[in-house]
Amino acid sequence: MTDLYVYYRVAAHRAAEARLAAAALLDAVTRSSGLTGTLHRREDDPSTWMEVYREVDDADQFIALLDTAVTASGLEDCLDGERHVERFVPCA
Repeated sequence: MTDLYVYYRVAAHRAAEARLAAAALLDAVTRSSGLTGTLHRREDDPSTWMEVYREVDDADQFIALLDTAVTASGLEDCLDGERHVERFVPCA
């Protein structure tokens, strides 16, 4: 199982739009995969957001699904830079 952490910066003037797009993204991912992601922001920098997806069976397949959902949600249009995906697995 892999946990995915996806972080990015949201353009300040598009924060409200990004919030709606991120909600649509999370809903689409849940409908498509059955996994429920969560949305976070840095405590000391509200423009840095992170999606967390836990216990992903097939990370490559999930990331492809996620990329499609991001495009459909319009979230990319609200970003200041790129999305970054980090993969973590439990320690032995």
